[in-house]
Amino acid sequence: MVKVVGSFSALFTAVLVFLTGNGLLNTLLSTRMAMEGYPMAVTGVVLSCYFAGLLAGSTVCHRPIQRVGHIRAFTIFAAGTTATTLLHGLWMTPVAWAILRFLCGISTFGMYMVIESWLNECTESRYRGRIFSVYIALSYLGIGIGQQLLNVGDVGSNHLFIVAGVIFALCLVPVSATEGSHPQLPERKKIQFRRVFRTSPIGMLGSMAAGLTNSAFFAMMPAVCTRIGMSHSQLAWIMSAAVFSGLTAQWIVGAVSDRFDRTLVLVVIAAAIAVVSGWIFVGQVTTYRFLIVKMGLLGALVFAVYPVSVARAHDVFDGKDTVAVSGCLLFAYSVGACVSPLLASGLMTLLKSPFGLFAFWFLVNASLALVTLYLLKREKVEVVAVEDQVAFVPMKRSSPVVMAMDPRNETQGSIQSIPETDANFSRPAANAGQER
Repeated sequence: MVKVVGSFSALFTAVLVFLTGNGLLNTLLSTRMAMEGYPMAVTGVVLSCYFAGLLAGSTVCHRPIQRVGHIRAFTIFAAGTTATTLLHGLWMTPVAWAILRFLCGISTFGMYMVIESWLNECTESRYRGRIFSVYIALSYLGIGIGQQLLNVGDVGSNHLFIVAGVIFALCLVPVSATEGSHPQLPERKKIQFRRVFRTSPIGMLGSMAAGLTNSAFFAMMPAVCTRIGMSHSQLAWIMSAAVFSGLTAQWIVGAVSDRFDRTLVLVVIAAAIAVVSGWIFVGQVTTYRFLIVKMGLLGALVFAVYPVSVARAHDVFDGKDTVAVSGCLLFAYSVGACVSPLLASGLMTLLKSPFGLFAFWFLVNASLALVTLYLLKREKVEVVAVEDQVAFVPMKRSSPVVMAMDPRNETQGSIQSIPETDANFSRPAANAGQER
């Protein structure tokens, strides 16, 4: 296995470097806007543009890859990300930053797509699950390391924008040095969102709730810490604690969800997030030790919602539908991620408190828990026997390409269209109108 992982050393290095720069930039921007005194609502609008760019990238980034190949396309995307990162330090106005965040989101999505399609094409089926796990672990590791880089320069100057730009530029080195033929992008086919929602409403709603929660964390949490008086070093450790706890907890949550009904597991996780968030909001304690412990706990819970929701949806679909269904769930996540900073910042403004972020998390996850219980009570969903559940897979939101590497997928390497007939779409056909 070590030899197999070593064969992907160049791509894994690119992943680690790329996500390190991305983790630094996202936290830096939120922190800097708080230092400049921008209203929370303005911060939310600007930072939501990044997630809108990611969503837009899913519709356009495949074209340059197919036209000029993976290495050249990655060069284009990396150069674009580097340029937009450095330009943040030149034009420090909300309008300019909103445009730059949108463009950065598109180019970032393109980098995801190139790396993930390369891994997907070059991974043997017997090693696919383990390579997938290494990729996810390195992604979280890079994001966590990026938080700590907030301490290497003055946040109030342009130094860290330069550092982030250099890091993105360094992504070019391992990818450009990679040998081999260009891999093929998975086939793009129409995905029927209405059918997926009708068959698995909990999976779709859980994914959207995860987008609402996770996006608000990365976009608004640095601003919260800045406004309550945390130092940049304390902010870095709070963010890192949440990210690393989220990575570690996914394996623990996976073991639990493989032994119990995932619908109930999702309810418990959502309810726990609501309780902890409500506790922080009501107490509004600003001590560093209190916040880092609570954010570590929240990170362990928050980053588990999406993979549990995905696994719950796949419990009612055949393996051949894995990539298509995952694409729908990813779209639901992306929609939530786009509007999350807007909604969170709006509530923070309405409550006149940075702790309004925790009130937002309380509302989102309490609603998810209550809606899920309501669907169970109305028999819109049926408990799936544990022995019929698919295996839990740790994961994070990136691009639809990585879904082809999902070890739950029985037809590796290509995106399958969702058949028109319910009999072929899910199991069993008699339950096509409701989730099992």
